[in-house]
Amino acid sequence: MKSAYYAGNQQFELKQANPEPVGPGMVRIKVAFCGICGTDVHIYHGKMDHRVQLPQVIGHEVSGEIDEIGEGVSGWHTGDRVVVRPLQPGADDPSDNGQRHIGKNLKFIGIDTPGGMQPYWNVPAYTLHKLPENMPLQLGALIEPLAVACHDVRLSRLQPGEHAVIIGGGPIGILIALVARHAGANVLLSEPNPYRLALCESLGISTVDPASADLVQEVETFTKGAMADVVFEVSGVMAGVEAMTRLARARGRLIMVAIHSAPRPVDLFRFFWRELQLIGTRVYEPEDFDTAIALAASDSLPLAGLITQVAPLESVQELFETIDRNPAGMKYMLQCTDG
Repeated sequence: MKSAYYAGNQQFELKQANPEPVGPGMVRIKVAFCGICGTDVHIYHGKMDHRVQLPQVIGHEVSGEIDEIGEGVSGWHTGDRVVVRPLQPGADDPSDNGQRHIGKNLKFIGIDTPGGMQPYWNVPAYTLHKLPENMPLQLGALIEPLAVACHDVRLSRLQPGEHAVIIGGGPIGILIALVARHAGANVLLSEPNPYRLALCESLGISTVDPASADLVQEVETFTKGAMADVVFEVSGVMAGVEAMTRLARARGRLIMVAIHSAPRPVDLFRFFWRELQLIGTRVYEPEDFDTAIALAASDSLPLAGLITQVAPLESVQELFETIDRNPAGMKYMLQCTDG
């Protein structure tokens, strides 16, 4: 078997995989599936070469089984089906305020350190969450992005019966819509891509195309004039930032999910005039993984419908090229071992 190394310049190299010794506090995972997320695509495009040590195995949306357990690890057994919470907190900093999942010295496993696009992967035992025995490992590879959505909805303080508008219908946007709907919210998702709109409709998510309709009027109609209690900005584009402050009701909550790499102008007058709140969200905490696993195990979310394509690890180059050709696709996965 071989591992997939990102080598820079939109190229992956396949190299012979030799499992590394398992150190104290570590476990070796036999990786079943590794999902590809937007961050991996950014790495592929060279936008994160300052963090990735070339050549490096990347990837962090992993499901698999424990293959070997290191010294000092308790509570786990070989064969346990697991997912990885790919955060490695560093030394505490006074500015962290106890929030180790976004600490100043945090390392993201699969970006700052080697990731899961390989048949065997050594990770700290504290990153593991156990999957139910009857959960397909392919579905397990969706737990990490689902945990992102659970974190976003939890921090939004969304209540049953509230109106939630999601700006952006990529994988995270759709997962937020599904989690918010499961929480009892009335959900409307804004997305201009017709293929993503069709997928949302097939999942029972109400949608609006902001390219062909007045988004403010559509939200007003959807909420019977009340406007949104919560707006999730997941698009990452200026149009989403411009729209979010106009869609919220008085004292509405605006949840910044997308990564905006450059400063954006924001209508601060609307924050003053309507007493709006802006809440930033990043990654997840352990409880969000627990919630995501419980939701997936309950079979109450149509998660399988988000999987666009699964390819063998050896086809990693072709799969990333496919993603570039088909930006409307949802979740692409690599199968790293035969099971």
